[in-house]
Amino acid sequence: MSPLRWDVLGAALLFAVPVLLLGAVGVLDTDDVVDRLPWCLLAGWVTSSVLRAVFPAPKPAPKQRRRPHPVEADAEA
Repeated sequence: MSPLRWDVLGAALLFAVPVLLLGAVGVLDTDDVVDRLPWCLLAGWVTSSVLRAVFPAPKPAPKQRRRPHPVEADAEA
C-alpha cells in the first residue's frame, strides 16, 4: 500500500493541522514542526490502513449481459 494515496494524504493533512498551527503561533520551532510532519504522514497511513482493514471496499455489482433485441417485422407486410 502506497503511502501517497489520496486518503492517506488527507488524513496526514488532518493530523498535521495542529502541528502547523503550533508552529504558526510560535509554540514549536521550525525544526520541531519539520521533525513532526513525517509522523503525521505515518499516522495517516496507519489510520487509513486500519480503516481499510475494518471496512473493506464494497464488491462491484456483476455486469449483466444484454440480450439482443429481436428484430421486429415490418407492420406494412
